[in-house]
Amino acid sequence: MENWNALVAGATFAAVILAIMTEKLHLTVAALLGSLVLVFVHIMTLSEAMEYIGNSYSTLALFFGVMVLVRAFEPTRVFDYLATQMVVMSKGQGKRLLLGIVAITTPICAVLPNATTVMLLAPLIPPIAAEIGVDFVPLLILMVFVANSAGLLTLVGDPATFIVGDAINISFLDYLGRLSLAGGCAITAILLLLPILFSDIWRWQISDLTQLPHPKIYRPDILILGGVLMVAVLVLFVLGESFPAPLPPPAVALMGAALALLIAHQSKLDTVNNILKDVDWSTLIFFMCTFVLIGGLEKTGVISELSQLMAILIGDNILLGAIVLIFVVGLLSSFVPNIPLVVAMVPLLKQYLVSIGLIGPEFLNPDFVGEFPPEVLPLFYAMMLGATLGGNGTLVGASSNIVAAGIAEQHGKRISFTMFLKYGMPTMGLQLLVSAGYIFLRF
Repeated sequence: MENWNALVAGATFAAVILAIMTEKLHLTVAALLGSLVLVFVHIMTLSEAMEYIGNSYSTLALFFGVMVLVRAFEPTRVFDYLATQMVVMSKGQGKRLLLGIVAITTPICAVLPNATTVMLLAPLIPPIAAEIGVDFVPLLILMVFVANSAGLLTLVGDPATFIVGDAINISFLDYLGRLSLAGGCAITAILLLLPILFSDIWRWQISDLTQLPHPKIYRPDILILGGVLMVAVLVLFVLGESFPAPLPPPAVALMGAALALLIAHQSKLDTVNNILKDVDWSTLIFFMCTFVLIGGLEKTGVISELSQLMAILIGDNILLGAIVLIFVVGLLSSFVPNIPLVVAMVPLLKQYLVSIGLIGPEFLNPDFVGEFPPEVLPLFYAMMLGATLGGNGTLVGASSNIVAAGIAEQHGKRISFTMFLKYGMPTMGLQLLVSAGYIFLRF
């Protein structure tokens, strides 16, 4: 029976991915149908499905809070104004605009979750593209690549990186010394690809900047208040969990959303109904259903089996194993969200190292606080690199990709699976090759 359940869960997940890849179904519809299939064939009960959604409440709360916060102050036309300023600063040159997107996104994503950064910055992209007369979809895709890659610059830049780092007890400073350069190499790979993948925009030039629209800020007093609120939220994102009474980012985001609704309503900037109506519910529902689908793979042992197969491929050659892990985890995480993937793989990788005698059984204890032998650490570093950069491969590879797709739909365009693949696979391929070289030379 267990094998049958695993087969159905795996087939359902594959069918959902196939439906999204071939664009036969909208990605939210495909994920919703797939998750309900698991309930209807009794692989999990409805209450279990809701538990899997509930276990990921922090992601949903964070996304909802930031969506409301950004949307509440949109009527001030701040995004149109900033977009015009970015075009002026780039002197109308496409290459400068592309480099500007990289330069702005990179430092923010080093300290904030990549999907959160995309939600904050992506609303700038459509008006920028409109002003210079290019398609905004490639610009959104570029922002996603940078956001996913810059998460490697620090230990807290990407949830998957933090999960693995916490499992091996690596400190923030140790991470900076050992792996931040790998994040820099990933960003460099994107820079090298800019003139190739984004050649049309790279060569674009506006000859007459005087013809640009010059939007004015509406209700600057309210925008200042919103700016103070936004800065407070960002500061608490970074520092809140270090307080004596910790403030987790999801709680901060929800409080920021509540205050933004209060400001917008009391100032008559917009109505609460209008703001909530424009929240990207499609993206939120897609994430809920994805958590259920991944829950089905976890419950039936599919992820465990894949991880064990990977351990067989590794053998006892740590260097070869690290290189294999980068590419295998990278390919897996381009289709399977990286957070559940690394959660499932970390204990299995530890168990593998115990079985071949490189670490003792005490390392399997989640409360173990000692240092891991230096010779086994490249395996965990490879998992970080593969899981993070693999998200650049396909539309469903990372949460920030889905967020960008939702924002594109809100502005009247779709990021199709095949379009994202055209940009994503070359980027992921080069980044994984560069990461493999980094692991080989550094460790």
